[in-house]
Amino acid sequence: MITKFGSLFAGHVDFEDLGFDATPVNERRLTDERLAGVFGKAEAIVLKMEDLGYDTFWSAEHHFQHEGYECIPNLLMMYVHLANLTKNLKFGCGFNVNPMWHPLRLAEDYATADILTGGRVIFGVGRGYHSREVDTFGVPSTITDNDANREMFEEQVEIIMKAFNEESFSYKGKFYDLPPEVPYRGYTLKEITLVPRPRTLPVETYQPIVSASQRAMDFMAKHGIKGIIGGGAAAGGAQDQVITQWRDTLAMHGRDTELGTDLIIGYSIQIADTEDQAIKEATHFFEENMKMFAPLGFVRGLSDDQMAALAQGSSKARSAQLPTLEEGVKAGSWLCGPSEMVTDKLLDVQTRYPGLEQVNVGSVIGTPRNVILEQLERFGKEVMPEFKK
Repeated sequence: MITKFGSLFAGHVDFEDLGFDATPVNERRLTDERLAGVFGKAEAIVLKMEDLGYDTFWSAEHHFQHEGYECIPNLLMMYVHLANLTKNLKFGCGFNVNPMWHPLRLAEDYATADILTGGRVIFGVGRGYHSREVDTFGVPSTITDNDANREMFEEQVEIIMKAFNEESFSYKGKFYDLPPEVPYRGYTLKEITLVPRPRTLPVETYQPIVSASQRAMDFMAKHGIKGIIGGGAAAGGAQDQVITQWRDTLAMHGRDTELGTDLIIGYSIQIADTEDQAIKEATHFFEENMKMFAPLGFVRGLSDDQMAALAQGSSKARSAQLPTLEEGVKAGSWLCGPSEMVTDKLLDVQTRYPGLEQVNVGSVIGTPRNVILEQLERFGKEVMPEFKK
């Protein structure tokens, strides 16, 4: 039964122009002052969510994005600050990009944030698809060498889990030999202890389910990692199959669960008086989001010509038969329309996935601050009460 609601803010600034007719992504270069404004935007969103009774604010770690789309490089540092502005809201890491960290440093920083916030930070792990980010930190991204990235990611998660859960430990793998057997104050180092360790154990951990490979799901189940699925879950659609695969994976690892257990499903929303009005209001946001993420592989099935047209924008993009928001609504990834319609669709989701407890709703990259706040308020006042009785 759905009882908890969160919202993802990936960290974009407000833009003067949006959509296919606006500035191409690769031509955007914002000032330091504009880019730093993302933290004030995050504060406003968090305070609105706290006031309305949302459960979790989610954000994402990203680097070097002078274009202004994902501008938050350190989630844990930001979350310690945001927790001091609030009393109840939790803060989800969606996600820390493991290959850009030393695993013990990430484990230490999370443990520190866990203690300072009284257990209000949720851990999240991810592999890293932005080559500009991950490769710059000296590790291959999923784009440049997917296999090497996965191997390092899995080794890092193994180390982090040992650091969290064992009083002292050692690890020998392909990439890490911890601790190094060096002399220290009269003895040879054999084991090491994370200081501090998290106060909240076991550490609730999430990972995005993107490719839905069986290897990835087995790894998650082995370590007790929960999954986040973006793009909704229409009946009979691809995500519907992923949710069934996840339940079957948990069963193979000794857990008999209902569909939706240990998952969060994310939806993009636009509430308005009619579905047509909602689609009209959100189309520019949808287009800007596609401009950013299609070249990174998040809009499947596009041809090279469509990609080129999307990069050029304007009339070329509009004549390239690109996916539309109307299609996103039909596919179930977007919830557009009156609050009653959004409520009914989520009640249907609840019926289909009886083990599902949490849903994320939010506005896509490109959505202005005032619209994000308005949509959070409408959803919080007009939809959430149906599920928090």
